[in-house]
Amino acid sequence: MASSTSTVKAEIRRVLALPYARELVRNEDGTWHARIVEFPGCMTEGDTQAQALSNLEDAMTGWIQLHLEDGDPIPPPIAVDDYSGKFMVRIPKSLHRDLARRADIDGVSLNQYVSVRLALASATESRRAPTKTQTSALKRAR
Repeated sequence: MASSTSTVKAEIRRVLALPYARELVRNEDGTWHARIVEFPGCMTEGDTQAQALSNLEDAMTGWIQLHLEDGDPIPPPIAVDDYSGKFMVRIPKSLHRDLARRADIDGVSLNQYVSVRLALASATESRRAPTKTQTSALKRAR
């Protein structure tokens, strides 16, 4: 069992050393929300940025350990160079028209309008109800 534990600890250290994307967002109450972008449900908060990031290291360690123990795969870090920042989406003509009108009303390009709307939707999605991973971790902690 000791070698298994040391193997898990070594793997946790290896994964922690990889360049995972950390997101830090200020909450309305002045506290800070932090998450690992590649790890669904790996998030925490802190009163300061430093505290949130420190707490995130602990959350990340727990997240990795839980996934290793459950035999779940650990996602690799997102490589920024793998994304060009461009992609094509086919949408109905009526939606294209509505988006173009809204962009015109806001006085921005369609591209800028859609980029902002996607960013807002993505930020909202990251704050939704707990994922399966979060729920499992909470049950184990009790």
